[in-house]
Amino acid sequence: MLQTTASGWAVLGLVGQMLWAGSVLAVPCQSNFPATNPDSVYIDHGDGTVTDTRTGLMWKQCNEGLSGATCEIGSSLLLNWDEALALAEASTFAGYSDWRLPNVKELSSLVEECRREPAINTNLFPTIHSTLWSGSPVAAPPVSPENLAWGVNFNPDGVVFPEPRAVPLELRYISVILVRGAR
Repeated sequence: MLQTTASGWAVLGLVGQMLWAGSVLAVPCQSNFPATNPDSVYIDHGDGTVTDTRTGLMWKQCNEGLSGATCEIGSSLLLNWDEALALAEASTFAGYSDWRLPNVKELSSLVEECRREPAINTNLFPTIHSTLWSGSPVAAPPVSPENLAWGVNFNPDGVVFPEPRAVPLELRYISVILVRGAR
């Protein structure tokens, strides 16, 4: 069993930030600072999915558990990593059966660098206000990789950091967005 102190998690978060800082840390919008994920790079299919024309990835627009044009129906599911993987594998949303959790780089590609709180294009992804699971396990020290997976926190700034895979029931706060397409 992994036991880590609060300061230990802070160090892990810092390690995650250092590993991914070049591609995921968001900055506050500045005048004349262009959006990194403008509406124009997405095709909205009108069925709760959008395709990123740069990557070819099709994304579900709402966190799992939510639906509607602005994701206003339902409540966001909060899951541990194993539950998130199983949910993705079983999904048949919009008639597709090949949904999965995005890997950490794919999920990080949604980070909008000119926004904060949340650091995402809210016109196309209206509900992503918190940490989302990636399908990427942590594969490097300082801790046992079988206990951690990467998450991306879109609120406030899109930072990537390791999360315990088996978050205790009372601490479940990690949601899921699904993707399909190229890996």
